[in-house]
Amino acid sequence: MKGEAMRTLISDKDLNRPRGKAIYWTVLTLVTVLFTLAFVFPLYWMFASAVKAPAEYAAPDPTLIPESFHPEAYANAWTRLDVARYFFNTAWYALGGWLIQLVVCVLAAYALSKLRPRFGNLVLGAMLASLMLPASALLVPAYLTVVDVPLLHVNLIDTPWALWLPAAANAFNVYVLKRFFDQIPDDLLDQAAIDGAGRLRTLWSVVLPLSRPVLAVVSILAVIAMWKDFVWPLLVLQDPQKQTLSVALSRMAGIGSFVPPTELMAGLAIASVPMIVVFLIFQRQILAGLSSGGLKG
Repeated sequence: MKGEAMRTLISDKDLNRPRGKAIYWTVLTLVTVLFTLAFVFPLYWMFASAVKAPAEYAAPDPTLIPESFHPEAYANAWTRLDVARYFFNTAWYALGGWLIQLVVCVLAAYALSKLRPRFGNLVLGAMLASLMLPASALLVPAYLTVVDVPLLHVNLIDTPWALWLPAAANAFNVYVLKRFFDQIPDDLLDQAAIDGAGRLRTLWSVVLPLSRPVLAVVSILAVIAMWKDFVWPLLVLQDPQKQTLSVALSRMAGIGSFVPPTELMAGLAIASVPMIVVFLIFQRQILAGLSSGGLKG
């Protein structure tokens, strides 16, 4: 509430003292630097290793700063390792997975939040219970499902649907969307119904425009999850020409023909650039969307 004092570990009186202020800023700076190094240093090592000479990369004593500079490793990785093909494969899978996941999760959350089916709480509980299972426990049943889809008896191996359909069943995104939809006043939906809007028209014209922050968050999380996934694409994309970038690079690292390790590092660096850019651009939207609610009153 307005006017109430905020309780903190350090009182304002201690913080305003010269000694307290010096300790506070010293600890804050130290923690910030340590966390920055922990997250940024692996990225620096990856990008820096790609521009080293192969001999320097394989040297027993690693060099923090490259002694030689070979930026052509990135161009070689793009062409010689056919990174371009796998890069666009991954982008296509991420785009399709985002669209299908958004449609399925929005419809499921809207039904559970506003339509309130008879066994909605039971369905939601089952969805949330699936989050308690380790992802590895679901690999075998999910694989058997895409190999022989129930009722349809279709094999989805080496097709984008093998990635898109399992990704659409995302319980976390359904929960985040439902929690947001719950805070949208029912009066707005009732007014839309009085004006003659149906359920889908209300969703499209009322609920979705008010849900842009959380839709942005779910979209970003969906794209990142599809882009960085490795184990599932490794199982269902067996055709080398259809593999994602991470799976293709892993396969190239294990084949018998010699692939320069610096070019592999360059390929990994190229694969990480889109997600780094997405996070740097949308980090505020991610935090704001996860912490925001619907309309008040």
